[in-house]
Amino acid sequence: MLQPMNDRHDLEIALSSHFPLLTIQSHEETRVLTLLRDVALRLRRPLYTWSLTEGLKRDDMGFEPSVQWSRIGTEMGATPQNKETEKGPGEMLTQLAGLDDNAVVVLCDFHPYLQENLAIRHIKEIALAHESRPLNVVLLSHDVELPSELQPFAATFELSLPDEATLRALIQEEASKWSKRNGNSKIRTDREAFSLLCRSLQGLTQSDAKRLIRNAIYDDGAISHSDIPGAMKAKYELLGGDGLLSFEYETARFNEVGGFEALKRWVETRKAPFIGELKGVDAPKGVMLLGVQGGGKSLAAKAVAGGWGVPLLRLDFARLYDKFFGESEKNVRRALQSAEAMAPCVLWIDEIEKGLATGDNDSGTSRRLLGSLLTWMAEKDAPVFIVATANDISALPPELIRKGRMDEIFFVDLPRAETRAEILRIHLQKRDIEHAGIELLSLAEAAEGFSGAELEQAVVSAIYSAHADSAEVNTELLLSELQRTRPLSVVMAEEIQGLRGWAAGRTVAVD
Repeated sequence: MLQPMNDRHDLEIALSSHFPLLTIQSHEETRVLTLLRDVALRLRRPLYTWSLTEGLKRDDMGFEPSVQWSRIGTEMGATPQNKETEKGPGEMLTQLAGLDDNAVVVLCDFHPYLQENLAIRHIKEIALAHESRPLNVVLLSHDVELPSELQPFAATFELSLPDEATLRALIQEEASKWSKRNGNSKIRTDREAFSLLCRSLQGLTQSDAKRLIRNAIYDDGAISHSDIPGAMKAKYELLGGDGLLSFEYETARFNEVGGFEALKRWVETRKAPFIGELKGVDAPKGVMLLGVQGGGKSLAAKAVAGGWGVPLLRLDFARLYDKFFGESEKNVRRALQSAEAMAPCVLWIDEIEKGLATGDNDSGTSRRLLGSLLTWMAEKDAPVFIVATANDISALPPELIRKGRMDEIFFVDLPRAETRAEILRIHLQKRDIEHAGIELLSLAEAAEGFSGAELEQAVVSAIYSAHADSAEVNTELLLSELQRTRPLSVVMAEEIQGLRGWAAGRTVAVD
């Protein structure tokens, strides 16, 4: 099993320090024990492990039973009748007195007993005697919370997550295993799909990464682009997706988005720095998409993630608010930590003004949430690209929209005629409607002031009408649906003009 050099080095330092207790919180017990055996051998120290099922046993490689170890069972009165009692935590802690002075003792899943006074006292006495008897006790579990009596004597070791080189080696290792089991058949893949899978596994433990690699390979003997969304969703669930963020399984591509040419160019030039293919260049932080409702801002957010081949996470502020003081801030911090664990990813904050609009009726909660978000944006190192969408700029706090918070603010206006024609073509093609005989440019001219969402709805309504009349969708049917609609540009003309006035000179047009 692959063991990073820094893990071995850091664990060796931890076991050589003056701390008698070491806590390791991990689900990868097998990997940690392998690492401990390696380090114990390098330090020439005996290694013992204890579990409730196996009891206390010598566990380092190439050991020869010592005098102390051979006496433990008889001194404690072990007999065939009380072997189960011998495996218990009380007996084990008593047995530690008979071990080598410089031994390392690993207690697996000992955390339930850290609430018992007798166990706490036994471990504390070992810690107090560390200078005269340098015995190290390692507490290994998925969840380790030391009582206050033991905290001053303990250090913490964190197992590193696999880096890109390790993940590539894991993929190749699993591919080789599959090949041997299938008559030396070769795994089908390409460089881009391989890199995307490797990127999607970042942030996972080795064991979790290997499971997802097997899922991708063993399904069809290939690593393809179709494996990536499932791997990303499984990764989100493994990292404990708790509902504060939603994983958007369906992303998009920019060829599914009409217009947005300036945004498309901006995003494309920043892909390599964001996903790590271009070193030495600052990674992009995020953009705000401001504009009229139904203009395609949400679709553009999905297209950024789809174009970069990274997960899309959606942050809904309504899920974060809690009636108890301080809980909303904890929720936003947990959500942002989850986003960092999924990095590289796109974090989509839809209608951000509704979550951060400050006022007099929320007891300062919005202001505190804004503070938490701004602090994270300033300090984060993980590649999390923010796409924030907003309809009402007047409701946004000025701290969020000043230069430096986001890389750019784009204004999404109502589409121009050529863009409207493109949007109609995209929605007809998406629904397998033959559009060669449809006069798209004429329809686009007739749809002056329509948003992308309104154009889509006109296509949908025309399909319903055609089905009811057993006819085909044509120019006349689409024109009729457009003429029946009063677009938002008419209904909310004053608001849209005000929004355009604010955006002029302050934002970059997406088209």
